[in-house]
Amino acid sequence: MNSQADRYDDRFTATRWSMVMQFANESGGARDALGELARRYWYPVYVYLRRCGHAPAAATDFARRFLRQLVSATAAERSQPAKGHYRSYLLAQLREFLASKRDALVMASANDDPQMPADLEERYQRDHVDAASPEEGYQRAFALQVLHRTLRRLRSEARQTGHLPMYERLEPFLARDAAPGEYATVAADLRTRPLVLVMAIKRLRQRFRELAAEELADTVATVADLTAEQDALLGVLGKSGA
Repeated sequence: MNSQADRYDDRFTATRWSMVMQFANESGGARDALGELARRYWYPVYVYLRRCGHAPAAATDFARRFLRQLVSATAAERSQPAKGHYRSYLLAQLREFLASKRDALVMASANDDPQMPADLEERYQRDHVDAASPEEGYQRAFALQVLHRTLRRLRSEARQTGHLPMYERLEPFLARDAAPGEYATVAADLRTRPLVLVMAIKRLRQRFRELAAEELADTVATVADLTAEQDALLGVLGKSGA
């Protein structure tokens, strides 16, 4: 997620977060933009709730109720977004929701349906088992959701251009260098030359950085905020060893 801020100067008036800020007093525009961001970033909300000690089914239910309330609130009811970014706003709103609904949440938790999608909890266990606090879990989950969405877009582009088999073999090298002989082995499997793979992974890494910056750009309103978000989330991932 290296800085690509200079590529986005012209788009910041139309990012989801800038629209939330621009239309804060006009519920329709803000609600649509906020709704799209909520659909993208439900996972950090779920992780925060799990790290607060809620059982999987309860965390799923509370996350759903929180996001529904966040998006459906009128402009007068919704807290005025401060300058900055969606990541901090979402966490502040979640804390406020939990504080105001604490008794109701405890009662709901005791009677909640224990059934939930297995893969959701598996993802949480895989990503956050060692998270030391709800906030640390939230920050890590937000960063990983950016990476998750970026990889999904990169895979989709590879599929559309007919390069999915090569992408699937090269995806592990987006985050690490190849060990001696690895490119030769993959090249033999794909019936191509190692040099072709070296050039392909270089292009994939560049495209990954571009797409990650696009994902983050939709959660901020200025170039400076994009750069700060990139640095912050890289710091979170570096600290967690992701």
